[in-house]
Amino acid sequence: MSTIDISRSHALDHDHAREAAETLAKDLSEQFDVDYTWDGDTLRFKRSGVKGHMDVLPAELKVHLELGLMLRPFKSRFESEIHSQLDKLTGTA
Repeated sequence: MSTIDISRSHALDHDHAREAAETLAKDLSEQFDVDYTWDGDTLRFKRSGVKGHMDVLPAELKVHLELGLMLRPFKSRFESEIHSQLDKLTGTA
């Protein structure tokens, strides 16, 4: 299993941080066919070959994904997309 761990500091209030997380989840869902659900302030991601979560914290968004064997070749694409979206959503682009 290959893992992706990304943390991004933010200065967003709680509602906007959740909106940013939701926007990222929708983008991942559209691009990679990943399902997601909220569990409190944690977004849980899942699809065949991918599972993980994103924690919405007061000053940080933390993403953790585990990629199965078949999706390992796409690790850099997942990472690149997550970094790009987080940069836009947190205003660090």
